[in-house]
Amino acid sequence: MYVIVEIQGQQLKVEKDQKLFVHRLEGEEGAKVEFEKVLLADKDGAVTVGAPVIEGAKVIAEIVNPLVKGDKVLIFHKKRRKGYRKLNGHRQQFSQIVIKDIQA
Repeated sequence: MYVIVEIQGQQLKVEKDQKLFVHRLEGEEGAKVEFEKVLLADKDGAVTVGAPVIEGAKVIAEIVNPLVKGDKVLIFHKKRRKGYRKLNGHRQQFSQIVIKDIQA
């Protein structure tokens, strides 16, 4: 069984006991989090599509690591022949969660 759920503005395909990284969530390690925006559910080939969400369906997850930093992304700006160069870096903050239960 899998579902497509919206977490922090992103649509993710999740299954039970799956570990994944999502944009940073508020909460500490071991906290339970519920996501109620279930857009699609597939149980052994029987697909249920929400309009826009499935009523009563939710995904229960547990925060494994509340703060994981992503890879550094470098942004380089340059204007030719003007001597202008600027380098910025950014590391996105993620939370690692594990899917404990799917109620559809």
